[in-house]
Amino acid sequence: MENQENIQVPENGKTKFCKHCGAKIPEDAVICTNCGRQVEQIRETPPQPSIIINNSNTNTNIAGSPDSRREKNKWVAFLLCFFLGVFGAHKFYEGKIGMGILYLFTGGLCGIGVLVDLIVILTKPNPYYI
Repeated sequence: MENQENIQVPENGKTKFCKHCGAKIPEDAVICTNCGRQVEQIRETPPQPSIIINNSNTNTNIAGSPDSRREKNKWVAFLLCFFLGVFGAHKFYEGKIGMGILYLFTGGLCGIGVLVDLIVILTKPNPYYI
């Protein structure tokens, strides 16, 4: 107890007594600043969740990769759109089955979709990729 004068008191002024030597120590101290013994249990951080990354993907055919893209001829698509656009033939040619069925049942979106597709197909390079 003779070294209590050298003990630094925290700024907030809150202190406690060491249960081993009785010295005045800061309230948040885990180890006594006088005798060096452990005063209370060390607070452990909360357990972190275990993250398992199972990255054994063997699929090499990624959408958008050059291997999976299909080459289409601009002029074939244009002629199909021009003559059979209301039936969605150009959409079926591109492999867009859902849009082809929509064009088939709506008459090429009342002709407006066919007109837009004609312009879009003309602006594409030859060959273009889907």
